[in-house]
Amino acid sequence: MYHHILIATDGSETAGKGLDHGLTLARALGAKVTIITVTEAFPLYAASAGEAWVAPVELDTEYEARQKERAEGILKAAREAADRMGVSAEVLHVPGSLPAEAIVEAARSRECSLICMSSHGRRGLGRLLLGSQTAEVLAHSPVPVLVVR
Repeated sequence: MYHHILIATDGSETAGKGLDHGLTLARALGAKVTIITVTEAFPLYAASAGEAWVAPVELDTEYEARQKERAEGILKAAREAADRMGVSAEVLHVPGSLPAEAIVEAARSRECSLICMSSHGRRGLGRLLLGSQTAEVLAHSPVPVLVVR
């Protein structure tokens, strides 16, 4: 049924539920697993006059280093969870990208047959202001998406 499962995580407690569910499913099916985490580019803040504030190189470099360190920690913990469950997993960090776009692209390029991720379940204004990466993945995914809450 599913031969390659892409499991998306941001290291949060909610994402941990999706990771556990995806690993359990992979073990039961004997599926290959890739665990992905995505870190976004340094944010630029646009002014109302249409100009943007550009961060000094030092801030951008420090931001990237911290994001890489955070991603390594998330993926290390995810790999350890996979090892405990007896599931062989490849890990992938995609820096400087929008999470939904990177997840969909990874599913395409790695020929995954399922994306497994969690949803924080935000509604109303919280969803509008914060966006929903899960909704974006659902809208653009070339393969089925299993959403865990």
